Amino acid sequence: MTTTAATEVSGSRLRSTVTTLAEDRFTGRRVGTPGGRAAAAWLAGQLQVLGATVTADEFPVAVRELYRTPELHDGDRQLVHRREFGEHLVSADLPEPRTAELVAADAGRLTDRWVLAPDLGVSARATRDGAAGLLVPRGTDEAGWMPKMIAGPEPGALPVIAVRTELHERLAAGQVISASVPLRTVGVAGSNVHGRLRTSASGGPDFLLTAHFDGVGDDPGQRLPAAADNASGVAVVLEAAHLLADALPEGVGLGVTFLDAEEAGARGSAHHAPTVPAGTVVLNIDGAAQLGEAAAVEAGGPAHGLLAALDQAGRETGVPLRAGAMASDNRRYAAAGLAAVGIGMGMPGYQTPAETADRVETDTLISAVRLVVATVMGLAYHSRG
Repeated sequence: MTTTAATEVSGSRLRSTVTTLAEDRFTGRRVGTPGGRAAAAWLAGQLQVLGATVTADEFPVAVRELYRTPELHDGDRQLVHRREFGEHLVSADLPEPRTAELVAADAGRLTDRWVLAPDLGVSARATRDGAAGLLVPRGTDEAGWMPKMIAGPEPGALPVIAVRTELHERLAAGQVISASVPLRTVGVAGSNVHGRLRTSASGGPDFLLTAHFDGVGDDPGQRLPAAADNASGVAVVLEAAHLLADALPEGVGLGVTFLDAEEAGARGSAHHAPTVPAGTVVLNIDGAAQLGEAAAVEAGGPAHGLLAALDQAGRETGVPLRAGAMASDNRRYAAAGLAAVGIGMGMPGYQTPAETADRVETDTLISAVRLVVATVMGLAYHSRG
């Protein structure tokens, strides 16, 4: 039955899910936005089509939000947001451009000047002196983008701008720059979407498939489709649930949870994990867009049996596995004492405008589904003795 279920994987269904979630109407699916709420409603509808009993629960989240495009002018030249500079999450809100001379971090006087700093170590002195703000270096991904983030350290008292490292190195004291950082902290409501497809018999195994559906959201005037992270993982979970709902033996439970606010510190799974019944086995998919050499696997909780089944499933399906850090929702379930594994198969364009649906590989999606289905089926039949 494991082989039969896995061979029924539909590449067209998988691609349709990824393409749909990356559409303009979902605006990058950031928690607490109309696009994020619309994505949750769409996913609830997809679970209902599978015959699931669907519920949702809300929880509070705080995120850092750009409400206008930041500006950075080096003389007469306007630098390109996310290519040459980006907002730093510790930055204070600076709604309008501030023009001032640029000085080195070790200058005698920082008051009313932008400070060219090697890192945030000068923050305390710059704040005491009343500096205009800080410019710190930041690297880019292999395509030259600065990935977007919406959660991190608490904001400080000064505006802080991250400047592409090589550009930061070319800036010099005495130049006059003008910059704005329209960045604020907002409180919003996240919403997890749960679908129960099968109820376990007394003492029987129960499986929970999870994937976060939120992204970091569009920038003002710029799309961040969030196709790899994590429309790809959502597609895998939907397809695996479709196949497992009819293939699992009697008495085996199956649920699906699409998690919100992973990009804001895994708040959705932190809210949900403590409510999951003991003994539930959790498989979390975060990124299934580009397999490469092997799938990254991180296990936690009492996961020895789950890891053994996953290893066997990898052999059966031909999906290579390797131990790798998966800093995702699986860690929240493991911390709650559940057997949990996180599986990742690549995120090309991670949290940038280049994270488009066409970069998600259908073969990788199919491989991920086969791996999940084979793992669950193997554990389900092993539990029957």
